[in-house]
Amino acid sequence: MPAAKKSKRYWVGFDLGGTKILAVVFDERFRPVARQRKRTKGHVGVKAGLKRMGEVIGEALADAGIGPHQVAGIGVGCPGPLDLNRGIILETPNLGWRNARVRETLGKAFGCPVVIANDVDAGVYGEYRFGAARKARCVVGVFPGTGIGGGGVYCGEILRGKSSSCMEIGHIPVMRDGPLCGCGRRGCLEAVAGRLAISASAAAAAYRGDAPHLLQAAGTDLSNIRSGPLAQSIAGGDAAVESIMRGAARTIGWAMAGVVNALAPDVVLLGGGLVEEMPDLYAGEIGDALEKQVMPSFAHSFKLVTAKLGDDASVTGAAAWAQQTVDAAGD
Repeated sequence: MPAAKKSKRYWVGFDLGGTKILAVVFDERFRPVARQRKRTKGHVGVKAGLKRMGEVIGEALADAGIGPHQVAGIGVGCPGPLDLNRGIILETPNLGWRNARVRETLGKAFGCPVVIANDVDAGVYGEYRFGAARKARCVVGVFPGTGIGGGGVYCGEILRGKSSSCMEIGHIPVMRDGPLCGCGRRGCLEAVAGRLAISASAAAAAYRGDAPHLLQAAGTDLSNIRSGPLAQSIAGGDAAVESIMRGAARTIGWAMAGVVNALAPDVVLLGGGLVEEMPDLYAGEIGDALEKQVMPSFAHSFKLVTAKLGDDASVTGAAAWAQQTVDAAGD
């Protein structure tokens, strides 16, 4: 900690999640010098929620022993539709927030530039700068969890739309007239191969008696059938659950083949809770599907890698993206 205080500039990364918020202070070499993690308490509403974000950042700065005047920028990884140009979270279904003015609120509180990014984009950027996708020209990431997140970095820049994030890989249509997705459309990848879809199929298998280990560990309640119990079920010998998981992973691989054909990335990055629990299963099935489905000329043009930064990917990437944005504006 004392050595890190010699830095002239500090960067703050913030990860706004549905259940937890995390602030990390980084020095100029992007070594973490302090962190604060708390429950999100999204139910308190936008105004109180933004205030809580500022308080957590302030506590992290206090732990680092530095003042706001030493902060060169703050990067925030956010869920939900975003107005990237104005720094506003338009809507966060899991928090119930609308029109949360993140950039304005935190900018006034700390007197420094504030940049927001989609949380998965921030995670992919973190892996591009410091993790499994370092020095890639183009990296596309897919993060299967409760839903399926996606992100991309191209020539050092986060892929984005005119004012919003893009790379909504979870909402690539993969099944005509398929199951209803949370976005309101049918047949999206997320609705077919996300954890909620997997858990529903696994719960049915447990109910039928085809997954005894899962039934004993988690029952048939979807809220209990998460990544850990699913992995334990497979390890215990529940063949029905393993078949469900492999089928979901293959479907992700088929969808990602279209992304590879469109962008010709040199790195395909796998992350998220399901991949963390079952890296070999996901890498094997997705890799096999990619090999079979991408154009022959692209079949050996990319590396398939798993994320290295874990829970710190988004917060690290958000801080690094703030640095990139601030420094580019100053050129």
